[in-house]
Amino acid sequence: MKIFLFRPGRPAEVLDTLEKMPAEGFVWLDFTRDEPPEWGTWAERLLGVRVDIQHVEDSLNPAHVSFFDGVDDYDVLIFHGLRAGAITLPLDTQPAVFFIFENLLITVHAPDAVGFDFLGRRGDATANAQRPRSAVGLAYRIIDTMVDRFLTTRDAIGRSCEVLQDEMLRAPAHVNNQWLDVMRARRSARRLAALSEDQWETVEIWRRDSRFDWDDVMLVRLRDLTEHITRIRDLANYLERDLESAMQLNFAILAQRQGEVMKIFTVVAAVFLPLMLLTGIWGMNFDNMPELHWKYGYAAALAIIFGSGVAMLWWLRRRKFF
Repeated sequence: MKIFLFRPGRPAEVLDTLEKMPAEGFVWLDFTRDEPPEWGTWAERLLGVRVDIQHVEDSLNPAHVSFFDGVDDYDVLIFHGLRAGAITLPLDTQPAVFFIFENLLITVHAPDAVGFDFLGRRGDATANAQRPRSAVGLAYRIIDTMVDRFLTTRDAIGRSCEVLQDEMLRAPAHVNNQWLDVMRARRSARRLAALSEDQWETVEIWRRDSRFDWDDVMLVRLRDLTEHITRIRDLANYLERDLESAMQLNFAILAQRQGEVMKIFTVVAAVFLPLMLLTGIWGMNFDNMPELHWKYGYAAALAIIFGSGVAMLWWLRRRKFF
């Protein structure tokens, strides 16, 4: 656990312990999910507020969806962020939990969560104008950092999808090797869209049902946050449609190539059809077939056979069949 004290006009302080709430400013208690779940105990000891046992259980669930709930004494917010190193599809996310009191913020997250440690290290160096002035303002700052990490992955995700599309279109005859990657990318894009939808709804419910009174600045920031989440959702929907279009185009290319092969077989069959007819006629064993005893019968038969084949090729070519 890390303890940070934010007081007006002073740099953020890192404390070893905390016996009671300060007379001014607010406190941030930062827990990781592998620690003993003592965050409810800290809230009761510092503020005399008992954290609902269901909220504590939710904070221990590493697969919980984005979620908001408000009670008389605090807001609880669960929000998904990217794991460390997750920069392309499939994106791996994990939930972080925020217990937001009037002058106390308690966060619970995975040990490798990105954003929390960054704010802790930058707390002393943050300018007065940028330093969060309340617990809810700090919660917003962390969530905004989590959302911005999704936006920074756009270029990497776009490049990975372009590589998949190029591989599919470059060698559609061997596309079976890429089907698994393409389907995984589509599922990841669909999950990202669903995740963004949950995040958007969570922020909207937080704005509407929070126990805190939002000032104009915070309302603008929350609208900006939902706009960023909307951009992520639109990106996920675009990627899914783009991959679907690439798959349909690949099917069209495969169908065209199969059509070209069938056209070749059709031309060969059309050329050899009259030849097979003539050889079938002359292969019959009848006694009264005058051309069989003709001196030039063999040469004439070859000329007719090859001539009919050439004539058929000329006719097909003239009809622009190939």
